[in-house]
Amino acid sequence: MALTTTARTDPTSTATMIENGFSTKIAFEDVPALAIWEKSVQPPGIDGGNKIDVTTMFNATVRTYAPQALSEMTDSSVTAGYDPAVLPTILTLVNEVQTVTIHLPNTATWDFFGYLKSFVPAALTNGTHPEAACTIVSTNRDPADGAETDPDYTAPSP
Repeated sequence: MALTTTARTDPTSTATMIENGFSTKIAFEDVPALAIWEKSVQPPGIDGGNKIDVTTMFNATVRTYAPQALSEMTDSSVTAGYDPAVLPTILTLVNEVQTVTIHLPNTATWDFFGYLKSFVPAALTNGTHPEAACTIVSTNRDPADGAETDPDYTAPSP
């Protein structure tokens, strides 16, 4: 395989860039009306993992690498206002694998199996809005049968 210079072309006519992050929300299958008010939502990303060094004594001028065979979804984070009465509900969500849905501003959704890893309130101080930082982990496993399950993207409604 030879190197090929590839020109960057315009995205397809059906592709639509999100222009504003407002309003993005997150829902947990077990508690869709969780008493938090999202201020910022970082959806999960996709990470192919660290490169594999395949350099041998037969290399002449450069080190060589290969990609890993599997990828993973990165953690998602949410900063939100909250009702302190939500704490008992948070206890039921932590480490409980279920469907998590990210609702994007263009009405698209991204569903994946995951769990609430942490809910950490910030310091309460005069003149600031009390917030909590949440971390959500994607498991990519159906809790019913342990089957590997890719995230599911649903396109925006017209």
